Amino acid sequence: MRRVADACNITAMAIYRHFPDREGLLEAVADHGFEELAAQLKRIHFSGDAQQRLARMGKIYLDHALQYPRLFELMFLKPRIRARRYPRDFKAGLSPTANLMVEAIKEGMADGSFRDDDPWEITFEIGALSHGLIMLYLGGRMSVSAAGFRALYQRSFRRYIDGIRK
Repeated sequence: MRRVADACNITAMAIYRHFPDREGLLEAVADHGFEELAAQLKRIHFSGDAQQRLARMGKIYLDHALQYPRLFELMFLKPRIRARRYPRDFKAGLSPTANLMVEAIKEGMADGSFRDDDPWEITFEIGALSHGLIMLYLGGRMSVSAAGFRALYQRSFRRYIDGIRK
């Protein structure tokens, strides 16, 4: 907390007036990250078919993760008390980012573009693919350039979406 306070030019006690402990501060930072990502997704007018919209959403996730790698890690990879749990929280509509993706998947199923299946499972699987690739890249497990990683990410995303097409 002292390092955070020093970086913000405030006292550690000032932080404790707003957050009970380190975990409370990290929860608030993660929540803010999700709010920002959801706002980015909502600002974009997603035109085109469901597959095109999903690919654009995937690009926004990727851009956000590469721009804020430590925040991405906190949001999706670190254990947190208030982290949403699959399937209960997702199916209850508590994920501001996954809700947007599941809408596109449901539309694709309704218009016959995608096979009928569990749209929440598909959303979760797409997230796992996306987060896994990003984690491996950020963890230095890939010997590719940033452009090469983006291309691999987009191909992987497209292959998965092709797999659920009708």
